[in-house]
Amino acid sequence: MCCIRFAKLCPSPCSKMKSTNRPIMITKTYTSFFKELAKNNNKEWFHTNKKRYEIEVKNPFLKLLEELIPALTEWDHRILADPKKAMFRINRDVRFSKDKTPYHTILKAGFSPNGKKSVLPGYYLGIDAENIHVGGGLFMLHPPELKKVREHIADDPEVLIKLVSDTSFTQNFGKLKGEKAKRLDKSLLPVAEKTDLIYHKQFYAMAEFPLEPFYESSKLQDEVLSHFEAIKPLNTYLGQALD
Repeated sequence: MCCIRFAKLCPSPCSKMKSTNRPIMITKTYTSFFKELAKNNNKEWFHTNKKRYEIEVKNPFLKLLEELIPALTEWDHRILADPKKAMFRINRDVRFSKDKTPYHTILKAGFSPNGKKSVLPGYYLGIDAENIHVGGGLFMLHPPELKKVREHIADDPEVLIKLVSDTSFTQNFGKLKGEKAKRLDKSLLPVAEKTDLIYHKQFYAMAEFPLEPFYESSKLQDEVLSHFEAIKPLNTYLGQALD
């Protein structure tokens, strides 16, 4: 119809107009998919809607990861440049869970030196139906790594105190998050008098904000990177304890 109406102005077929490349961005369909999945979290529904998942959810998410990676690899060359290796599977591990629903209702990615499952600090991104979750740091620490981090803090507690009190950090994330221990080794009690941060068993920051303002917006990449940049000093500090 467009070519009939504008024949003189549009000599080429309409099909060529439709083939114009548009940037792959997260849209309202991303939200719609996850809202429907929440109500139909079963393999039959997911397999029926797998093409929707690939086109409307997975591909835009991977494209966003692809756009974030150049800055991250510039900060740390050990971060892998493949967005697919940063993305976590949508399938849930239900082996030891009471909740047997097979799929997550969020897509998640982790960027850490040597891979998303590294013991080194990294950056996290999760996007569900309504919210964007951005953060980083150390989420899972085994006893040997926790001991190293606490010893690093004990060397000069003021360094960590300043990092998590910095305006950029507090405006983006508020306070340092993470589970805390109830007891400490006696050798660390003098440090505890200076800061209760030594009690942490996890050291991470997390921000959450609405997805809707970023539908079809290139500003989403800038917003995520802005949060990543705010947590970069903490990651550098924690990495010094573990490298």
